[in-house]
Amino acid sequence: MSTSHFRLFAALRPLSFAVAATAGFLASVPLAAANPHILVDVQTGRVLEHEEAFRKWYPASLTKLMTVYTVFDAIRAGQISLDTPVVMSKRAAAQPAAKMYFKPGQKLTLDSALKILMVKSANDIAVAVAEAIGGTQEGFVTRMNGEALKLGMTDSHFVNPNGLPGKGQYTTARDLAVLTVALRRDFPQYASYFALEGFTNGQQNVPSLNMLIGRFAGADGMKTGFICASGFNQIGSATRNGRTIVSVVLGTDSLAARADATANLLQKGFTTQFPGNETLGSLRPYGQGQDQVTDISADICSAKGAKIRSETRDEVGRMRVQSPYILEMDHDPRFVFAGLIPGQDPQPAAQPEKVATGDTAGGIANVPVPMPRPTSF
Repeated sequence: MSTSHFRLFAALRPLSFAVAATAGFLASVPLAAANPHILVDVQTGRVLEHEEAFRKWYPASLTKLMTVYTVFDAIRAGQISLDTPVVMSKRAAAQPAAKMYFKPGQKLTLDSALKILMVKSANDIAVAVAEAIGGTQEGFVTRMNGEALKLGMTDSHFVNPNGLPGKGQYTTARDLAVLTVALRRDFPQYASYFALEGFTNGQQNVPSLNMLIGRFAGADGMKTGFICASGFNQIGSATRNGRTIVSVVLGTDSLAARADATANLLQKGFTTQFPGNETLGSLRPYGQGQDQVTDISADICSAKGAKIRSETRDEVGRMRVQSPYILEMDHDPRFVFAGLIPGQDPQPAAQPEKVATGDTAGGIANVPVPMPRPTSF
């Protein structure tokens, strides 16, 4: 690797690559037992693989995909446009991290807000967007649930637009797959929002929290999320030779584990012949966990969970990924602009999160989050 690539990769997001033989890797490192997951071909809706797909789960920041779908529907209906100003309210600005720390009254375009939602998963921006479209957060959430029902997400309910912990908020791997396929099919013109490598507000560059973007062949989305009760979740999307596959992985125990599981599952989708012709529409509810929402806080936000996460870091704190399908970036990261509308108060200076949650809605201080910093391999 060239010196410039060493410097580039270190500056973007530190990762450490474990040595693993590609042959047989998928079989030797399966998803953890009882972790809900599903793999779907977007064009046909065919379900390639699934496990615990109807187990109720906390969506965490994966909720923001439902928020974005509702936004796109409002644009389609002519109620709002990408140029519409989104105003930060006191309620929005008061949301917990991860956030942008914009002040009440400050404005950004809907286009910038969507970029920030997908790259940084900012909870304050999610509420500001909800209020811009629904009038109130509650009004917007009503629309979210209405859109979910129209899509056939029969085992999902949302209580806020950002995924912060809340009573009555739940979904399933199957429903999240339905949502993801709908986003790809119904709004192809907005696909670029999910494949962003990062954004800049003119003062700082913010890289995507999705470890597959720019590192997994064909990766083009979609979202990550975490709260204690749900563990580390990821919805992945990749396109190769005109074929798009999406995966949903819920309840992994670390940032590295969710990236590894997503990469391995997507790769399997492109390289394996799957039996059967089950589709998202024909898949019938099955299994345990349909009557109550699974809570894995005791495994995640505990000394046990912290130990597991520490084992996914190398000696200098870089995330250690295992999947042979997650590669180093071979180009300079592309940062698009997303920030306040010019002419307002200066952009707030970058602030360390009091609670290190990364893309999370809520979280705990001992969850290590990869941050851009110079280092060497």
